[in-house]
Amino acid sequence: MEKLPQSRRKFITTLTLLLASGGLLVRYLTPRTPVKRRVLVCAAAAAVPPGGALLFRSERVALMRDDTGFYAISLICTHLGCTVVVTEDAITCPCHGSRFDRHGKVLTGPAGKSLVKLKLAVINGVIEVFDS
Repeated sequence: MEKLPQSRRKFITTLTLLLASGGLLVRYLTPRTPVKRRVLVCAAAAAVPPGGALLFRSERVALMRDDTGFYAISLICTHLGCTVVVTEDAITCPCHGSRFDRHGKVLTGPAGKSLVKLKLAVINGVIEVFDS
């Protein structure tokens, strides 16, 4: 019987490398489709008072304003998903007592993560808040 010049291991290695490089080539040559962000809320910039907040309870979003500008945070507690309550000095969770500062950072637990900051855009005096 004649000995084949190629071993089985070398054949499988070559085949695996060929398939992997083909997959990478397809991914590289396929154009990416832009991700369409969904607008959660829209509001006039003048409606948000300086140092204040504009709350959207049904969307669970707070649109806030400070000296640096506008920002939006989710009103969903990172502990178990309850809707938090915004007061003048802090944000509190009525379910388990977590407290957050006005920027959503945890002050006291049981929540371990800050509230989610949402992306926003100010265009012609209108603020649009997008899902993350």
